[in-house]
Amino acid sequence: MPILQKETARDRDNQVWKHVLPKVPVPPLKQTLDTYLKCVQHLVKEEQFKRTKAMVEKFGAPGGVGELLQKKLLERRDKTTNWVYDYWLEDMYLNNRLALPVNSSPVMVFPKQTFRDQKDALRFAAQIIRGVLDYKGLIDERALPVESARGQLAGTPLCMEQYYRLFTSYRYPGLKTDTLKVQTNAASSSAPEHIIVACKNQFFVLDVVANGKQLSETEILSQLEKIMKMAENAEERLPPFGILTSDGRTEWAQAREALTKDQTNRDSLALIESCLCVVCLDEPSGLMQSDTNRALLMLHGGGREKNGANRWYDKSMQFVIGMDGTCGVVCDHSPFEGIVLVQCSEYLMKYVIGSPYKMALSIRELAPPRRLLWKCSPHIQGVLAASGERLQRLVNNLDMDVFKFTVYGKEFIKKQNMSPDALIQVSLQLAFYKCRGRLVSTYESASIRRFQEGRVDNIRSATPEVLAFVKSMTDERVTFSDSEKMKRLRDAIKAQTNYTIAAITGMAIDNHFLGLLRISREMNMEKPEIFCDETYVASNHFILSTSQVPTTVEMFCCYGPVVPNGYGACYNPQSHHIIFCVSSFWENTETSSAVFVKALNESLLEIRDLCNRGSAAAAKPVESSQGAARPHKSGK
Repeated sequence: MPILQKETARDRDNQVWKHVLPKVPVPPLKQTLDTYLKCVQHLVKEEQFKRTKAMVEKFGAPGGVGELLQKKLLERRDKTTNWVYDYWLEDMYLNNRLALPVNSSPVMVFPKQTFRDQKDALRFAAQIIRGVLDYKGLIDERALPVESARGQLAGTPLCMEQYYRLFTSYRYPGLKTDTLKVQTNAASSSAPEHIIVACKNQFFVLDVVANGKQLSETEILSQLEKIMKMAENAEERLPPFGILTSDGRTEWAQAREALTKDQTNRDSLALIESCLCVVCLDEPSGLMQSDTNRALLMLHGGGREKNGANRWYDKSMQFVIGMDGTCGVVCDHSPFEGIVLVQCSEYLMKYVIGSPYKMALSIRELAPPRRLLWKCSPHIQGVLAASGERLQRLVNNLDMDVFKFTVYGKEFIKKQNMSPDALIQVSLQLAFYKCRGRLVSTYESASIRRFQEGRVDNIRSATPEVLAFVKSMTDERVTFSDSEKMKRLRDAIKAQTNYTIAAITGMAIDNHFLGLLRISREMNMEKPEIFCDETYVASNHFILSTSQVPTTVEMFCCYGPVVPNGYGACYNPQSHHIIFCVSSFWENTETSSAVFVKALNESLLEIRDLCNRGSAAAAKPVESSQGAARPHKSGK
């Protein structure tokens, strides 16, 4: 009976904040079309832009296709909690056929751990599991405080829906599109809660509840030690089935179809698909423990020869504890955004630091963990080998550079009366321009959690204003004065800030266009010309994909590029330094993470020097009027 009451109270809680939050708006059509033209004009050739402008005008004409689609989209908004949610989820994740590691799943890299021995590492794993159970308890009780927006338009309450999917989601591979399933009745379910532990490419069920009581840290440690022992038994070792989840989504869907023909495999899959999370106990990688190597190992496990098969990528949360101290979280991105991953990771790190491991005096007699069994046909054997080869290609192709810029951080930028995020975005544009002599369509994720079930929209950072600024910094034929450069920098920062505000208030263009396109499909219309245009196609090929993921604990987030000829750039601004994780693919000759990082370092320093000269120039008249001849600090 208490569960029912708890459920009702929780639902009531849920309803309260759902009613408080408004629905995602549908921007006015003319506004979106005008913004689109402004976003692309300076990125395409003049002739091409003329054709695009004509298509946009035709689309937006009174009584035209655009008006009809807009009307239908407004009707959809009235009927749904969030008109863009399903469209966005399918377009961004579920329809994507690429492998999850590197291409889709972001990772959080924990501070490097120093383990004295294997037992020490398992003790850390036991603490993480205990912390997960505590955090899940808070989620189930709806006891997490409702978050408020920070940065631009701070203070607005945010939608908490994503937190309720952290441990209850599973992404099923499909031949054409994946399915994201969320267990809604997890709190009231009488099924024992369990996690899956991966060790030496084998999978084990660890029940975290026995006789109605959660396991203590000591009990979890004891079970992990048993798992380690079982995994070491070479005679019982089964093929590395986890590698199948690292494959392309269609390939994995086909393999899963073959697997489910056997009852043993169906039973094992059912246990993985209903678990709280996966805990991966990794073998030492043998690599130097640099930030870059730890990031690579989190992203893909080092391939089939290392820990690449010691994963189950469909599960939303995988906690990796490497015996060599490489630890972190790998997550499927479809149920939630980076900030939810950050909050959970920080809770766990603080839990581990704040509650030193305590040996319990008594531990219960527990049933041993169970190894998951698999039946492997010759066909599946071949699929395993092919999946391993494809993962290895992905591993060999990823060019990652984790760069800690230590000259300044948020504090210096704020002293210039500039937004740290905006200045970093301008620096990324300057770095890209230095590398390629042009700007390209850029993606920066913007949270729309101010709205019911809000996820993200896109801030298009490659603005005309930023192009004017980067040209003033790089054009060798024309000399621009510092005051002109400074004016252009401030204009670029302002344009970036304005677009950010538009995006977080539901007024950006990308979700709107996606909605119009999907409505046209639902109406079985011929695809509107505007969406077939090469400008539109190029504007959605994000060569620079960026995201700010700030933390308050020493850790960092990273991911791979979203297109073959692109860069992934995740950054974490701290008070006095900034961590950048820049990724690209070796196979593409146009990109190099090291070259980009060098250009980024130069760009950040040049902007700092420009700001310092601007401050010095602004301070001069004041100093002379006071007759002061104090030496001026350069801020270096």
